[in-house]
Amino acid sequence: MTAYSRGKTMKAIVTLENGQFTLKDVPIPQASAGEILVKITASAQNPVDWKTALLHKKPNNILGCDFAGTVVELGPEVPDTLRHVGERVAGCVQGGIAPNGAFAEYVVMQAALAIALPDSVSFEDGAQLGVACFTACLALYDCLKLPTPDHPVEESSSVLIWSGTSATGQYAVQFAKLSGMRVIATASPKHFELVKALGADEVYDYANSQTPRKIFASTRGSLRHAMDCFSQDRTPNQVSTSLSKEGGTIATLLPYVSRSKGVQTHLVLAYTILGKELTFPFAYPAVEEHRQSAMEYAKLISALLAKGKLKPVPVKVFPNGLQSVHDGFEYMGAGKVHAEKITYRISDTPGID
Repeated sequence: MTAYSRGKTMKAIVTLENGQFTLKDVPIPQASAGEILVKITASAQNPVDWKTALLHKKPNNILGCDFAGTVVELGPEVPDTLRHVGERVAGCVQGGIAPNGAFAEYVVMQAALAIALPDSVSFEDGAQLGVACFTACLALYDCLKLPTPDHPVEESSSVLIWSGTSATGQYAVQFAKLSGMRVIATASPKHFELVKALGADEVYDYANSQTPRKIFASTRGSLRHAMDCFSQDRTPNQVSTSLSKEGGTIATLLPYVSRSKGVQTHLVLAYTILGKELTFPFAYPAVEEHRQSAMEYAKLISALLAKGKLKPVPVKVFPNGLQSVHDGFEYMGAGKVHAEKITYRISDTPGID
């Protein structure tokens, strides 16, 4: 591990004005009140990362949201009872909109939102936790109002997780099962066993036009809760028609309004856990309730990891660290990601000791 010293520069993936990005040396961000500085060991890639690079064409911002590493400095007002230097943590930031992101040697984050990473979880596995886990928790518990794993339901009811092999979907299946729910999921047939191993009670082919009808029949028309982890193309109709004729609630990861009578949709954005007003990918007000919830979710995720109750998404490590981000974006943009998480080890980057 390279020693941290204030004033030193770091390597990071930085945006340019034309929708492109480059690896360059930039100042290490400074932790403000309530924040910690983390030396990143591994970063994980999300679809939003390459989309942000293309759509948010402002220079000198650092890309990347998900990371895991070691706390090297506590900012003002961070008690040592909350975080400590040397602690292994995971988390997420809104990358690409400021000179602070996960595709870098260091990142600043809110101390109360850090996930404590036990020694049994590698940094490569831990890097994927932030966006996927917080999104799943917000969807299941804030939006759909399902019971949490702390207080699992005794008489299980059903919840549908559409796209159960996506990173968020894999964690949503696990959280829902730990909450005592009967979990129904969709996936491609080659991944049925993977999703069942995560806790799904029933898995259906997302590409089969009869799947909504089969889910409706399996639940006897009683399904009222769903999480759409794809939220585009045919899924708004597929998920809606799987629900009860009386309606229900769908937590969506992209904005849409259901055409089915009685079905309400609620957009879930992981960035709302930061408790700040958003201007990208679109305007969205600050939601302090989500930040408060996320502080509890960070504790919940930490506890489940310590007990070995969460399985990571299979990791696909690209070989040259941050220098591989171009390749990772091309791989994801071409639709080649299937039930895996693109991950970069920072130390694999040429020029980083």
